[in-house]
Amino acid sequence: MPARMKDIAQKLGVSVVTVSKALRGFPGPSEETRARVLATAKEMNYGPNLAARALVSGRTYSVGLVIPDLAHPFFSQIAKSISAVLYAKGYSLIVSSSEEDPEIERKAVQQLVARSVDGLLIASTQGSAESLEMVEAQGIPYVLVDRRFDGHDANFVGVDDVQVGALATEHLIEMGCQRIAHIGRDRLSSALGRREGYERTLTRHGLPLYQEYLVVEEHVQQPAHGVGHATARQLLGLNPRPDGIFCYNDPTAMGALVACLEAGLRIPEDMAIVGCGNSHYDDFLRVPLTSVDQKSDAIGRKAGELALTLIESAKPPEAQTFLLAPELIVRKSSQRRLRAA
Repeated sequence: MPARMKDIAQKLGVSVVTVSKALRGFPGPSEETRARVLATAKEMNYGPNLAARALVSGRTYSVGLVIPDLAHPFFSQIAKSISAVLYAKGYSLIVSSSEEDPEIERKAVQQLVARSVDGLLIASTQGSAESLEMVEAQGIPYVLVDRRFDGHDANFVGVDDVQVGALATEHLIEMGCQRIAHIGRDRLSSALGRREGYERTLTRHGLPLYQEYLVVEEHVQQPAHGVGHATARQLLGLNPRPDGIFCYNDPTAMGALVACLEAGLRIPEDMAIVGCGNSHYDDFLRVPLTSVDQKSDAIGRKAGELALTLIESAKPPEAQTFLLAPELIVRKSSQRRLRAA
């Protein structure tokens, strides 16, 4: 039989309450007693009885996370940071991928609700907040991550996407680009914000907004790098072709970069490219990719902390929005003027 707190208490000659406080890091036991309890628990291979704990507390000490793509470095880093925050407080994280499919996302949320998770974090691929009605009806606290819904009052943690678009476009203009294209996405709040920043910046600088340079993918049925590759080839067929491309995310930018190189263009001399996400591999591409850092690690930490606050609050607090400031990370793919200098 697995060791119980009662067994540890009997062996050490202390109360079960003392053992419980020591194991959970609560105040009360002396440092010496706490050390003895922890050492004995390890010696006896003690593990908490989660089922019994849930019956007593009314919690499962688990939190669900639904993200669009497990392989995407941005979302995997968010998941890693959330997990670290929850683990430190005794919670486990259950991760599910929607594969950018609204129906898969709905089913994933249903399954997590059925598991009685204490909270949910969702980077939604839905076009509206209707799928959250079930979560709200169950009284499960949730946090929207990276993507949100207009007019829907909910807790949200993400980056200032309008500023993302502005930073990327401003940089391309500073590098001498005059015909700047944008490869974006439809419906998603993050994509709409980045497009808005792109358009505002062009207007502020008096540059034309050519509709043929604005390509918005409505239904993504292939990987992002495939979308970037196909869309860049389409842009290269225009006359005049763009001299700069701002991509919705790094995988899209990577596909665009490959298409330009295959067409015999020099990067950044003939085409400057900027992505978004500051993925770990950006430095190691054939042409290192300039990217806007979305602060994925900070988003994950804040989202995890907010989820814990909601779970442990006796009364649901007012919905909060946390917008992190993005940062441009300049690399070779856009350094036209710097290279000329």
